[in-house]
Amino acid sequence: MTLIHPVILCGGSGTRLWPVSRKSLPKPFLPLVGEQTLFEATLARCADPALFAPPIVVTGAAHLPHVEAQLHGAPARIVVEPAAKNTAPAIALAAAMLPKDAVMLVCPSDHHIADVPAFHAAALAAAALAREGRMVAFGITPTQPETGYGYIRRGAPLAGGFAVAQFVEKPDLARAQQFLAAGDYSWNGGIFAFAAGAFMAELAAHRPDMAAAVRQALAGARSQGAQVYPKAEPFAAIAGESVDYAVMENTAQAAMVPVAMGWSDIGNWQALHEARAQDAAGNAVRGRAELVDCRNVLVDSDGPRVSVIGLEGVAVVVNGDEVLVTTMQGAQAVGKLTGAAQQ
Repeated sequence: MTLIHPVILCGGSGTRLWPVSRKSLPKPFLPLVGEQTLFEATLARCADPALFAPPIVVTGAAHLPHVEAQLHGAPARIVVEPAAKNTAPAIALAAAMLPKDAVMLVCPSDHHIADVPAFHAAALAAAALAREGRMVAFGITPTQPETGYGYIRRGAPLAGGFAVAQFVEKPDLARAQQFLAAGDYSWNGGIFAFAAGAFMAELAAHRPDMAAAVRQALAGARSQGAQVYPKAEPFAAIAGESVDYAVMENTAQAAMVPVAMGWSDIGNWQALHEARAQDAAGNAVRGRAELVDCRNVLVDSDGPRVSVIGLEGVAVVVNGDEVLVTTMQGAQAVGKLTGAAQQ
């Protein structure tokens, strides 16, 4: 069987998980769910040598020390982006380095997936569609009317998946409830599979300047061991854009593979609370804490003892000399705090 090439994207600052996640040590490199960091868990999901080739990790210079430390010596190529330009150029750097017929599986490094066998089954189905020239998105089976994710509406059946009828922006609650009731909508989890050559052809068709700049940056790249440093000047000229906008919403070859795999983007403290093990009252505690008459409370403390009485739907986070207290509804706004912005 032809191996799948994992492309692992390591970027962002994870400000919505402040004060634990900071620009100097953002959420991919933290053990937020279980003992492994999210990046380590992503690598582990793509480590079966019968299914996967060694990964390409795309990251920035600021994150390079964390990437190298958490690879633990495993073979990988590391592409060090000269600047953060969103997901489309990052994916293109990896695609342009691979043989045209190589199937790449694009994985964000900061997601949690509870059911790894389901992930592997979806990856195989997506790879089969990608070999036919399809641009494939994982369609996560929704479990609630979530307003924080984009959605994918499925179209005609394909072998192992569906054509994409429509990509839908993040909805309001009423529309999210309609999507859930309709049954033909999935969350867009940001996990994709393409043949490398087909992706670059689509990018050249829809964003020719970006495709050309990526190729120029790689043509002038310098290598240092397993690390590749694309040339900064061509890359700096790129207008940053997500792969959704640049390719997926423009291609006539969009497909999706539905999967229920216990997925979360761990996008805020509420999402992390849902991903962690909870007691009978829905409380999740890490660190020293005492909870009395509490329901659906998250406590995360790296030292000080936290005592909570009679609260519901609240997160209490202590990290160093920073303390965050928020309702779960308020968790989306954490990144707007002065402390998070200046971290």
